[in-house]
Amino acid sequence: MHSHYSIIAAIGGIAIIWSVLLDAFETVVLPRRVLRNFRLTAYFYRRTWIPWRRVAGWIKKPSRRQNFLGYFGPLSLILLLGVWATSLIVGFALIQYGIGSHEQLGSEPITFGLLVYQSGETFFTLGYGDIVPTSAASRTLSVIEAGMGFAFLGVVIGYIPVVYTSFSRREIQISMLDARAGSPPTAIELLVRLAGRTQDPGVDQKTVDEVLRDWERWSAELLESQISYPVLSFFRSQHSNQSWLSALTAMLDVTSLILTGIEGLNPGQAKLTFAMARHAAVDLAQVVNAHYRPDTEDRLPEAELDALRQALENAGLRLRNDDAAREKLSRLRSTYEPYVHSTAGLLMLQLPPWRHPEKLRDNWQAGPWDRLIQARGLGSVGRVRPFEDHF
Repeated sequence: MHSHYSIIAAIGGIAIIWSVLLDAFETVVLPRRVLRNFRLTAYFYRRTWIPWRRVAGWIKKPSRRQNFLGYFGPLSLILLLGVWATSLIVGFALIQYGIGSHEQLGSEPITFGLLVYQSGETFFTLGYGDIVPTSAASRTLSVIEAGMGFAFLGVVIGYIPVVYTSFSRREIQISMLDARAGSPPTAIELLVRLAGRTQDPGVDQKTVDEVLRDWERWSAELLESQISYPVLSFFRSQHSNQSWLSALTAMLDVTSLILTGIEGLNPGQAKLTFAMARHAAVDLAQVVNAHYRPDTEDRLPEAELDALRQALENAGLRLRNDDAAREKLSRLRSTYEPYVHSTAGLLMLQLPPWRHPEKLRDNWQAGPWDRLIQARGLGSVGRVRPFEDHF
C-alpha cells in the first residue's frame, strides 16, 4: 500500500514540476501569446483579480479605488513568483516521498511535512543538513533541486527589472500625451492643440504625421511588451486619469477622424497608425481574457458628434459631414470600440471621451500648492485657463 502511494506521489510531483517549469518558460521566456486552454499563470490572475476588483468596487472615492487597484500589478508579480517557488518545493517533496531513503538527526520518523521542509531548505540552498538523503536517487534529486533554486533566483533577478523597464517605456509616451491631448487625453483636444501650433487655420501635415508615427511605434511596443509580459496590463499609470488603454483609445479616435476625412489632411500615416493601434486593442483584449459586452454605452451619440464637429471647425478643421462620412466613422469605431470597452470593464479602467465638455486642467498644470499660492496673491493659478495662455 505504501509503495502504491509512493508511485502516485512521485508521478504527482513530476507533473507539478513540469507544469510550473512550462508555465514559467511561457511567461518569462516565450515572447508570444500561448493559446492553451489552461495555464497556471492565467488561472492565477483570474482567481486573484476577480476578488481584488470586487473589493475595489466597495471603495467609493475614485482616487482611493484607483490607488488600491494600482497595488495589484506589482503585488501579483511577487505572489506569482511565490506560487511558482512553493509549487516546485512541494513537487520535489512529493518525488522525495516517492523515492524514500532519508534520515533525520535524532532518528525521528520522516513525515511528508518534514520532506517539504527538507525540499524548501534545498531549493533555497540553506544546507542545514538535519535531514539527509541516503540513496543515490534522492541525492541526485536534491542536487537538481538546488540547481533549480539558483535558476529561480536568476529568473527573479532578471524578470522583474525587464518588466519595470517595459513599464517605464510605456509610461513615458503616456506622460508626454498630457500636454498634447489633455488629461484624460481626447481626440479633439489633440487635434485642436496641434492646430493651435500654426499661424494659419488647420494643421500642418508634417506635424500630424510625426505625432502619428510616434504613436504607431508606441502601439507596436505596447503590443509586444504586454504579450511578452501580460502582467503589464495590470500595471496602472501614475495618475488616475491616465492609462495605457485611454492613450490607445485616444489614438484610435484621432486616426478614425482623420480617416473619415478632415479637409487638408492626408490620411496616409493615419491608416498605418490606426492599423497598428487596432491590432494592439484586439490582441490585448484577448491577453486579459476580456469578453464582449453588448450593453456598453455609445461613446459618440449624434448630439456629441455635432458638438465634436463644431469644436473642430472652431480650430479651423473641417470634418466631412455627408452620409458616407458618418457611415465610415461608425464603421471604423465598430472595429475597435467593442474591444476597448470590454478591456476597460475587466480592468476597471476609464475610457476617454471624444471631447471634454468643459475645459479641464492638465496634470502638469495642477500642483499641491496652487491654492496657497493663489491665496497669497502670487498668481491666478487656481483658475482654469486655455492651454495656449500658459506659453
